[in-house]
Amino acid sequence: MSTPKPTKTQSQNPARAPIIELKSVSKSYGEGKDRAEILKNLDLAVAEGEFVAIVGFSGSGKTTLISLLAGLILPDQGSVLMRGETVTGPGPERGLVFQSYSLMPWLTVRGNVALAVDTVFAKEPKADRQARIEKYIAMVGLSHAAERKSAELSGGMRQRVSVARALAMSPEILLLDEPLSALDALTRAKLQDEFAAISQIEKKTIILITNDVDEAILLADRIVPLDPGPRATLGPSFAVDLPHPRDRTAMNTSDAFKRLRREVTNYLMEKGRDASAEAGDPVSLPNVTPITVGAKKRAPAPDLPKAWLDAARSPIERGFVEFFEVRKVYPTPKGPLTVVDGFDLKMEKGEFVTLIGHSGCGKSTVLSMAAGLADISSGGIVLDGREVSGAGPDRAVVFQAPSLMPWLTARENVALGVDRVYPNATPAERRDVVEHYLHRVGLGDAMHRKAADLSNGMKQRVGIARAFALSPKLLLLDEPFGMLDSLTRWELQDVLMDVWKRTQVTAVCVTHDVDEAILLADKVVMMTNGPKAKIGKIMTVDLPRPRSRKALMEHPDYYLYREQLLSFLEEYEGGARPNEAVEGAASAGSKNDEAAISPSTKAREAA
Repeated sequence: MSTPKPTKTQSQNPARAPIIELKSVSKSYGEGKDRAEILKNLDLAVAEGEFVAIVGFSGSGKTTLISLLAGLILPDQGSVLMRGETVTGPGPERGLVFQSYSLMPWLTVRGNVALAVDTVFAKEPKADRQARIEKYIAMVGLSHAAERKSAELSGGMRQRVSVARALAMSPEILLLDEPLSALDALTRAKLQDEFAAISQIEKKTIILITNDVDEAILLADRIVPLDPGPRATLGPSFAVDLPHPRDRTAMNTSDAFKRLRREVTNYLMEKGRDASAEAGDPVSLPNVTPITVGAKKRAPAPDLPKAWLDAARSPIERGFVEFFEVRKVYPTPKGPLTVVDGFDLKMEKGEFVTLIGHSGCGKSTVLSMAAGLADISSGGIVLDGREVSGAGPDRAVVFQAPSLMPWLTARENVALGVDRVYPNATPAERRDVVEHYLHRVGLGDAMHRKAADLSNGMKQRVGIARAFALSPKLLLLDEPFGMLDSLTRWELQDVLMDVWKRTQVTAVCVTHDVDEAILLADKVVMMTNGPKAKIGKIMTVDLPRPRSRKALMEHPDYYLYREQLLSFLEEYEGGARPNEAVEGAASAGSKNDEAAISPSTKAREAA
């Protein structure tokens, strides 16, 4: 891919003088042989009133950069300038919102905001300070919760308090250090919309640190990538020439949005590939058979052993997995609560299904019942001709948190399951199974490190290796990348797809991420809101495999699929139940795939 030419930055425009600048800034930590160079020769100029999003990988130095701008740390070389004056420390003209909320848990919402206002505006009359506090609490939609202690608030509400506190200090610049990354996808989307509205009202100069390309496009005037470290540098600027207000569903049909999204994503992916060393695959999968193995639908990888393939055969092709009128009811003090109400779905061998819907729609409950970790209240789940009645090695689960033994190495964590599932294999053969999959997920050089010393992304790689090493009949993934930043998530999605295409294991993945749902799936199952959640729609994803994010974004049907998912989620926003009659019809139709129509098919039929 050719590197895009930098757009004309604000520092090159004499009509708009910069309010804050980085000039040849470098920053390192440590001394001597332990010295780590984090940032190298950064140049950035931000004009007054501009909204700039800096997008980068985990560990690239984004938080170091925002700390330099805030004056919390000083550069080793170069200078940070505020209106032409060197920044030597923090100041009230630069408001800062961190990823973690940094609130006083014993204070109320009003008390936390007042703490900042009373410090910065100590000379103002009390009535003026009170009016300022109430204005910004109302702006972030927390007037109804002003007397609640921050310890009692949800993550989204706490971050609203942080924003209100920063804005109430009337800073000239607002610095946002990944303020939404700790939130679930749907809460994050809601706060993105609120940030967009506030930025248009306040007209502040804003610098946002984020790992989410869509968030950057939704909010910013300009996107600047921070290339991977060590010695991270700033990449070319991408101008966001989209009118405000921006609506994520409407933007999905905009050619300018698609082009910009593709350019920024491809740039980041290329930089990520350049920075990553290929782990290789020096360990071959041995010729051993597990206790239970999964049958495959498509042509398997040529290096899988004959004994494994012979044992994997099953007479069942269609209906390899069947959910029949599955319900889950929990007892409560107010009576029984039906969370899932009649989930019906048939899956073929080797099929990959994603479940998507708003929080509380029962996606993880369905997955837990399939795993045998939660009882089924009524109905049943059949896997390869046998009813699911409890947990077993024929089903492997990858959770959002990988649940590793922190005192064991990556290799030892995977070996725990392999030693149980391959009882007839020799120790050397079991070792090869473990190391084969650890190499597959890119941990060949880190398999002997303890889990406690691994990053979140590396831990999840161990979880994926552990699941595939069991040779399950059904792979269950419960938001496996939900705790990871967007760029690490892209990388691990590719890892998952690479390993999956070799084994073709039947899989179900719960996700909040629209793009992830399309990238992974043969079918996307859309769940209605709970309680009494059921299947609302099933969308067949008729896109060629193997898939890559780059190829997906260039496929003419990709944004049709994306529009259908975004529209469905928008219909059910805020707990809405727009059409229960259609929900029931879709759920009934899922038994024979009457509702599973792809957007591309619909387009052809309309034509």
